[in-house]
Amino acid sequence: MSEPQSFYDAVGGAETFHRLIAAFYRGVAADPELRALYPEEDLGPAEVRFRMFLEQYWGGPRTYSEQRGHPRLRMRHMPFAVTPRARDRWLGHMRDALDEIKLDPDRDQEIWTYMVAAAHSMVNTDEPQYPGAIDVSGN
Repeated sequence: MSEPQSFYDAVGGAETFHRLIAAFYRGVAADPELRALYPEEDLGPAEVRFRMFLEQYWGGPRTYSEQRGHPRLRMRHMPFAVTPRARDRWLGHMRDALDEIKLDPDRDQEIWTYMVAAAHSMVNTDEPQYPGAIDVSGN
């Protein structure tokens, strides 16, 4: 019996994750409000780290842990004021990137569900409800 195919392999492996993260960071680069959360002048290193993390999480190479250790996502994001508004902007760019790469609908829903949960868990700074907030809960 063969092992079940990982999500990483099922969606096209490295090429798909490169396309996804490149599309996502094009959105971030064009969004002054969200871009301000990224301290590095060059988004390239952040793009590589995020891609490696997602590839590992979804069953690809373990390069992220080999180079950076345990992901500790909340701890790594604590120095940044991640507000509900920043979360929503981040999710908007991720949704656009997923739409651009056109995964199979079931795979798209699987990764989107993860992205929404992960984005919500990164919020570490309160702010009042703001005009234009998007409902990412699916309700």
